[in-house]
Amino acid sequence: MIIARGEYMVHAEQLAKELNWPQEKIKRTIELLDEGNTIPFIARYRKEMTGVMDETLLRKLVDRLNYLRNLDKRKEEIINSIQEQDKLTPELEEAIRKAQILQEVEDLYLPFKPKRKTRASVAKEKGLEPLALAFLDPNIKKNPEELASAFINEELGVANLAEAIKGAQDIIAEILAEDAQIRKLVRNLMWQEGIIISKAQDKEAVTPYEMYYDYQEALKNLPPHRILALNRGAKEKVLQVKLQEPEEKIIALIEEKYMSKVAVSCQEQVLEALKDGYKRLVSPQIEREVRNELTSIAEEQAIKVFAKNLYNLLLQAPVKDKWILGVDPAYRTGCKLAVIDETGKVHDIGVIYPHPPQKQTKEAQDKLEKLINKWPIEIIAIGNGTASRETELLIADLIQEKDLPVQYIIVSEAGASVYSASKIAKEEFPEYDLSLRSAVSIARRLQDPLAELVKIEPKAIGVGQYQHDVDGKKLDEALTGVIESCVNLVGVDLNTASSALLENIAGLTKSTAQGIVKYREEKGMFKKREELLQVPRLGPKAFEQCAGFIRISQGDNPLDNTPVHPESYSVAQALLEELGFTLEDLNNRERLNELRQGLQQLDLKTTAQELAVGEPTLKDIVEALKKPGRDPREELPPPLFRRDVLTLEDLKPEMELEGTISNVVDFGAFVDIGVKQAGLVHISQLGERYIKHPMEVVAVGDIVKVKVLDVDLTRGRISLTMRGMN
Repeated sequence: MIIARGEYMVHAEQLAKELNWPQEKIKRTIELLDEGNTIPFIARYRKEMTGVMDETLLRKLVDRLNYLRNLDKRKEEIINSIQEQDKLTPELEEAIRKAQILQEVEDLYLPFKPKRKTRASVAKEKGLEPLALAFLDPNIKKNPEELASAFINEELGVANLAEAIKGAQDIIAEILAEDAQIRKLVRNLMWQEGIIISKAQDKEAVTPYEMYYDYQEALKNLPPHRILALNRGAKEKVLQVKLQEPEEKIIALIEEKYMSKVAVSCQEQVLEALKDGYKRLVSPQIEREVRNELTSIAEEQAIKVFAKNLYNLLLQAPVKDKWILGVDPAYRTGCKLAVIDETGKVHDIGVIYPHPPQKQTKEAQDKLEKLINKWPIEIIAIGNGTASRETELLIADLIQEKDLPVQYIIVSEAGASVYSASKIAKEEFPEYDLSLRSAVSIARRLQDPLAELVKIEPKAIGVGQYQHDVDGKKLDEALTGVIESCVNLVGVDLNTASSALLENIAGLTKSTAQGIVKYREEKGMFKKREELLQVPRLGPKAFEQCAGFIRISQGDNPLDNTPVHPESYSVAQALLEELGFTLEDLNNRERLNELRQGLQQLDLKTTAQELAVGEPTLKDIVEALKKPGRDPREELPPPLFRRDVLTLEDLKPEMELEGTISNVVDFGAFVDIGVKQAGLVHISQLGERYIKHPMEVVAVGDIVKVKVLDVDLTRGRISLTMRGMN
């Protein structure tokens, strides 16, 4: 992500206060971003410049800086527009420049903003603005009728006193609606004391929104997921949703501001105009604004939840060095099978028809047994879609009956069909049918979740809450950032990675990723990182950004199989020499163990000074040298495999089970306990202490112990608890 170029110090002071970070480090970070450096590169290889700012804080800085720069741009546009109208005063310009949020700027601009025809603009065309101002003049002595009589003009469309007074009131109503101070006051009171009210369109209808059929809650207490639920219910015309503000208090405050300056003779007409202006113009506008802001807050939280879940899903432990049988279950079209080896290469495919209408159970089990005996299969990955339950029973029975040396696991197949029909899938398996591609995807996403899931549109992976209701552009930006973070954290093997995986590496694009794959196919395996510079359209800047995140396991230089950046190779080599080792020792297990002991005893501060390198960079080099070729995901617990099966009917209250967190939402966590339906651990059941959000204690992929609280067979719902299970 590249930020528009600008003066570095303009916002450095403000951002330093907001992010609680040294101002000089903020300034240097902004410079790095403006120079075109990527977030993963800055976070990993420019720690001294940023003060060891992590990716999360960097992305927060980028978002906030973009907001402030866009705010500056909008301020200039508005000042120029008002200036062109010859209505800009020093006080107004100062107020605009001091405004901290976009809404304040737009409120100040409202009286000068070009408008469509309104009741007030029509009244002004009839020459009634002086009458409206007269009504608001505290020194006026005449009554409204006397004032209005001078403005009767049939040529302008003012036929009588009533029309003149009404036109003046319309102008006063718009003056109120364009009063930035009043708008701010109403907005604040709405947030502090407003209530959201929801009613059913049809109380007898059975829908997922029944809890909102007669519902109200204070806005300040409304949780984000409930906002999105109410929005969806309203969109589907199941609910009527509206906001209720403290109207009496607001009108009293409006009166306090305006009525004290109005002559007694005109107070009745002015008060009527103010009330009309509030009810007809201010209230609906502020309600729309607040509803939009509520939605924005809810979307931000939904995106945050989805992003965190996706991050944990992508970084689940890979199942390495195993042959896997992928099974994509179905009824009529049969269960598709694909056998892959440790590298993900497909060795066998097939289809079985154990379910209705064919019911070829015996033939299906025989075929499965032959595949297991033919290939060194250790794990069966079963997709969790249609007929998953019946397929699981079939395979569990076969394992038990034949005592086969395999285990199985249920794998989320969300997005597998999207992948199967994608251009990437067609390029990978042009000879396979769509359904067979999905069986391969199911097997591969168990073997290496990250490498396989990056091929699928993130929204299709399904580990969020209401992700289909949020702003698509914002969601895509957040999820793209998550994928980028995960891929760069793990690193990719330059000689085996797909273009879909490579394009997420810092500095690379879809085009350069495809260029790398093409170069590899034409020239053979890469032997060193520097060869990337020979790939068409991959220049020095792109190489600088990506080099540290790609790996070459059997290359000329062992450092190419570590996160050490080529710019630090001289430091790494000097460190090795100081400890009495060579680069070749990184490939020698015995010498590597000795090296680790030496690195363990290193005085980082002193050594950093000796090698003229920053301490954070030296620390990273030391960690990289300890474990060349390390995959950070390998330290995570492996997935939970099974050999037998549970049914919903088997579950009883107080039963203790082990399961895997499959999704985390605002109100709790869903746990896969080996039955078709995931069980819900409500936020109140996640532990003994109070927690604000489930993500404080659980994450997608965690293996947890749970106890059954209740099973609703009719609705297929399972309530679980984690209390007292640690």
